[in-house]
Amino acid sequence: MCCFVLVLVLGFLGPRLAFLWAWLFTPRVTDAFTGGFWLPLLGLIFLPWTALAYIVVWSFADGVSPAGWFVVALGFLLDIGNYGSRSAQQRFSTAQ
Repeated sequence: MCCFVLVLVLGFLGPRLAFLWAWLFTPRVTDAFTGGFWLPLLGLIFLPWTALAYIVVWSFADGVSPAGWFVVALGFLLDIGNYGSRSAQQRFSTAQ
């Protein structure tokens, strides 16, 4: 049970901490999101894997190539899967 809780905590906080670290200590977030403060903040709160993938793809070529959008889509699928697995786990735990 302890390992399961640790995996849930790291899965929830891992991409957010990596994004926050990149935002505070590197110029990548401000370079990738030129629109201001709100879009990176919303990415940090709601879609951390997608925002992190966008930053990584942007930093390689100062823009997002068509192959880069595939990586961003994989980050989005990770976010959706993360939210879906939490709701499935809640349904499973209340059914027992």
